[in-house]
Amino acid sequence: MLEWAAREGRVLVTHDVNTMIRFAWERVGKGLAMPGVIVIPDSVPLGRAIDELEVLASVLEERELEGRVVFVGASQ
Repeated sequence: MLEWAAREGRVLVTHDVNTMIRFAWERVGKGLAMPGVIVIPDSVPLGRAIDELEVLASVLEERELEGRVVFVGASQ
């Protein structure tokens, strides 16, 4: 998924807090393209997740997420 997202220039949104974060940091550590990952834990209510995604989309440009993992609705 991260390889595809990098090729397509897409930021990845995921609920997968167990593996996707590690894979994202591995890509960064290897110097591979990683356009960004937004992590939304399953415990975050849908309405809150949507609201926070809207805020992120309105204040950040895609390039600001490159090489970053951002948590939505969590204090991690």
